[in-house]
Order: sequence, then C-alpha cells, then structure tokens
Amino acid sequence: MKLSYSPEQLALQEAVRRFCDKSYNFLARNKRLASQEGFSREHWKLFAELGWLGAALPEDVGGSGGSAIDTAIIMDGFGRALVVEPFVASAVFAGQVVNAGASDEQRHDLLGAMVRGESILSFAHGEVESGGNTEYVETRATPADGGYVLNGHKTVVLGGPFADTFVVSARTSGEVASREGISLFLVKPDTPGVECKSYRLVDGSRAADLSFTDVRLPAQALLGREGAAIDAIELAVDHAIVAICAEACGAMDAALWMTRDYLKTRSQYGATLNTYQALQHRMADMLVESEMSRSMLYQALSALEQEDPALRRKGVAASKVLIGQRGQFVGANAIQLHGGMGVTEEYMIGHYFKRLVSISTQFGNVEFHLDRFGSLAA
Repeated sequence: MKLSYSPEQLALQEAVRRFCDKSYNFLARNKRLASQEGFSREHWKLFAELGWLGAALPEDVGGSGGSAIDTAIIMDGFGRALVVEPFVASAVFAGQVVNAGASDEQRHDLLGAMVRGESILSFAHGEVESGGNTEYVETRATPADGGYVLNGHKTVVLGGPFADTFVVSARTSGEVASREGISLFLVKPDTPGVECKSYRLVDGSRAADLSFTDVRLPAQALLGREGAAIDAIELAVDHAIVAICAEACGAMDAALWMTRDYLKTRSQYGATLNTYQALQHRMADMLVESEMSRSMLYQALSALEQEDPALRRKGVAASKVLIGQRGQFVGANAIQLHGGMGVTEEYMIGHYFKRLVSISTQFGNVEFHLDRFGSLAA
C-alpha cells in the first residue's frame, strides 16, 4: 500500500484544515451542540459542495471515486476540531452499506441525493443484545400483502435524529445470530409504526433508539437481494471503524499539542510545568502512543484493501483495539496534566477525552474486538 499522499489528497487535507481553523472554534461548536438540531445544515451543504460527502464513493453515483484514505484524511481533520456533523453516520456507514448492498438504480437514487447534500441517510443496525456482533439481528421483516411487515428495535443509531431516510437491517429468515437471512430496508421516519427516541451521547453528539411496530413496507423498500446483506454490512462496519480510528488520531494529536502548550505557559513554584522531568516523561509517553495509533491507522487502511474478508476484519479489529486503548490513555493523561482545569466543561481538553472514550466503544468495544481478532487469528 502506498503511504504517501497524492497531490489531490494533500489538497484535500489542506482544505479540511482550513475549514476547521476558520469555522470550528470551540465556542461555535458548543453552540451547535446545544441547538435544537445539534449540527449545522450550512456546514452539511458546504461538505456537499466540496465533494466530501462522496469522497470515498464511486463516480457513477456522484462521488469523487476516492478511497478510504480520503475519508481518513477528512476524519483526521474533523477529529482535531471535534466536528459534530453526522459525517460518519451518513457518508461512511450508511453510504458504504448502500453502495455495497443495493441495486444500481437504488444506489444512484439514494447516494446521489446524499452526495448532493439533499438527504441524510442513517444505518440502523445495532441492537441491545448484539454487543457489536454484526450477525446478530433480531428485528424481523415478515412478507405480507406483496410487501413486508417490520417489527423490532434498534439502538444507538448514529445520525438517527437527523435522518431523512433510515436503512434498516432486518431478518427475513434464519436464526437470530445466523449470517444468512439478513436483509436491508428503506424506512422513512414518519412511517406509521416507527418511533424515534433521540438523546445525547457522552461526547455531546446525538443518536437515537428506533422502535418498529407492525410497520408496513412496500416491496420496493427492500434494498438489494433478500437475505444477502451480511457482506455489505460487514464492509460498511469496517469502513466506519477505520473512519473513527482516523478521527481518534486527529483528536489525540490535538490533545497532545494542546497539553504541551499548556505546560509551557503554566507556572508553579517559579518555573513552567514543562521543565519538570516527570511531566516531560508523561508527554513522551503520550507522543509514543499517539504515533503508534497513527501507524495502526495505516495498517487498518491497508487491511481494507484485502480481498479476503477475514483478513480485512482481522486487521481492522487489531487497529480498533490499539487505537481505542491508546486514545483513552492520551485523553486521560491530557486531563491529568491540565489539573482541575481539565475537567471543566468550559475548556476543550475534556471534550477530546469524552470523544475518545465514545470512539473506543462505537462499533464494538476493546474486549469485543480482542475476541474477534483472536478468533480470526485462530
């Protein structure tokens, strides 16, 4: 895998950094989080105009024809600024499952509108008992009157409160944890029988729990082939994991250098804190963990290019474990080195830690991916 950026990717990196420096100061971010919607529609339209929403989607659906590296570049910049728009939820997680699992006509319609910023997609897959297992689907879609009747529950649906369309995984056959029999359906939030309960996560971002009670869907609501969605789901999960790993690397870098600058200016007993050797050692440990995480991000990007799904999942799981652990280490130490100021809501460093903790649990926590890596290695 080529690890050096192309001129186009370097330009993308610079564009993302310029946007974040100009439009994402800490006070403006908190104001957006506290608003009714929880993000900026103007920024979402700008993402569409700049081509970021289709950065890793093929050109036939309006995308840029890029790769997961382009997504990682965007998410690294977003992690540094703690961007709150539902980019991973819609452009990565939902976008990749539609691209891999839907028919050509469905792909063009759904992804074209999403890439243009006209629609926000949200993929509802996780369930209370799944624990990160992509094969666990209890929600059922039963054939009836030429269509389907949907019943079940989905939890922690990223981007759910903002979605114009849900992509919902449901079992049309097979046992609860079987790989076979999982299908994808399009569901509008205002469909009778759909209940959406939105809430804030620990990092301030929004998610939703969905409940489906005798929701009647036409046959056209089925995406792709019935019962054959698991491969598309696993691919989308891997893309989403790599995206948030890139976000974590950006957040770790920002927290590290923010802490360094604080130690250089904060004085105690007549000397700045950066002159104390014990704190220098702590900063060195944080730098090592941050750089190790970035190396594992490159490994995850390489794993995404593997043709063997097992090798892909193994590489992604290893990266999620290490970056999840190292992210919490860097965030926790940044708070400790800031002292009491580090735990205040009015200072940014604590928000980096909250986001890093949230990333470590999304799409399966450290323990889940350790088990997955072990089973795949065996």
